Amino acid sequence: MLEETGPEWLSEEVKTGTTIIAIEFNGGVVLGSDSRVSAGSSVVNRVMNKLSPLHDKIYCALSGSAADAQTIAEMVNYQLDVHSLEIDEDPQVRSAATLVRNISYKYKEELSAHLIVAGWDRKDKGQVFATLNGLLTRQPFAVGGSGSSYVYGFVDAEYRKGMNKEECQQFVVNTLSLAMNRDGSSGGVAYIVSIDEHGTEEKVILGNDLPTFFDQ
Repeated sequence: MLEETGPEWLSEEVKTGTTIIAIEFNGGVVLGSDSRVSAGSSVVNRVMNKLSPLHDKIYCALSGSAADAQTIAEMVNYQLDVHSLEIDEDPQVRSAATLVRNISYKYKEELSAHLIVAGWDRKDKGQVFATLNGLLTRQPFAVGGSGSSYVYGFVDAEYRKGMNKEECQQFVVNTLSLAMNRDGSSGGVAYIVSIDEHGTEEKVILGNDLPTFFDQ
């Protein structure tokens, strides 16, 4: 006798979407994300901040399952606080990225999340790390989420070495605007975080204030 498995939609994987980005500049980093949280074709949250602090000058950008990504960020935030007390100084960005990588790999079968870690420390200044399935690599910039596939050509063409803080902020805003226009799973507002030796600056750009391009 065949077992009843219920409706097919109950066992289907729920597709999620987002756009996240981080970029280094001389002396710091800029992170950005959209704010839409989707489950399949439904928007379940229009204004979620996907830039989560791991320490005073270290942030991560979240993609994948919102619950899984937030759980990893909270675990790393706690471990970094303890580590900072033990060494009596601020933790290094690489230490934060390594913790994210280790947790993501250890629970790769249970969790569905990809985090970009970026921040500033006294040793190596501004740094961006990609962490995915056990990978840990420092890059001058990194993009992730479903919207990233729409903007790879743009970021490859527009990125230049030596951009200053303001140019990197505009680079992030333009990338998010393009991705949010093309990816149905990305949208809402744009969250921007800039980090350097002086501290952290957070900014929200409303959808109506994002730059427009020729096809809009």
